[in-house]
Amino acid sequence: MISISVQAEDFDISQEYRQLQTDNTQVGGIAMFTGLVRDLTDNPLTAMHLEHYPGMTEASLQQTAEQAAERWPLIDIRIVHRIGKLTPGEQIVFVGVSSTHREAAFSACEFIMDILKTSAPFWKKELHQDGAGNWVDAKASDQQRAERWNDKN
Repeated sequence: MISISVQAEDFDISQEYRQLQTDNTQVGGIAMFTGLVRDLTDNPLTAMHLEHYPGMTEASLQQTAEQAAERWPLIDIRIVHRIGKLTPGEQIVFVGVSSTHREAAFSACEFIMDILKTSAPFWKKELHQDGAGNWVDAKASDQQRAERWNDKN
C-alpha cells in the first residue's frame, strides 16, 4: 500500500511507524528517514518556506513510490512532506518503507529520498535573520545520488 501526504501540519513519527507496522506477518523490516530543516548558512536562517504545485507534487511522489515498489518487494510505503513556513529543527519529510527483508527496506527508503530530492516539484526559499530571502537551488551532490539508481535494477 502506498500513502502520500503533502501537508502544512507536523507529523508524528511514532504514528507513521505504527502505520507501517501492519498486521501483515510478512513484514520483516521497516526503514524510515526523517529530514529536518537545518541551518548551514553564514547568514542565520530564521525559516524555510516550501511551496508546491498541488496535484503535480502528489503525482510525482506517487510515481516515485511506484518505481520503488517495482524494484523491491515492499509491503507499505509512506511519504509525508511538509509545506509552508518551517523553522530550523522542524521536521520536513518522512519516508518509511516496510518489506519482508531489511535490504529491500533500506534500499527503497534511500531510493525514494534520493529521487524525491531531485524530482519532486517543491520550491524552497530560505528566510534569513537580516531579512534576506533566497531560493534554494538543487545541489549537484543530490543529483549524483539520484543518478546512481539509473544503473541499478
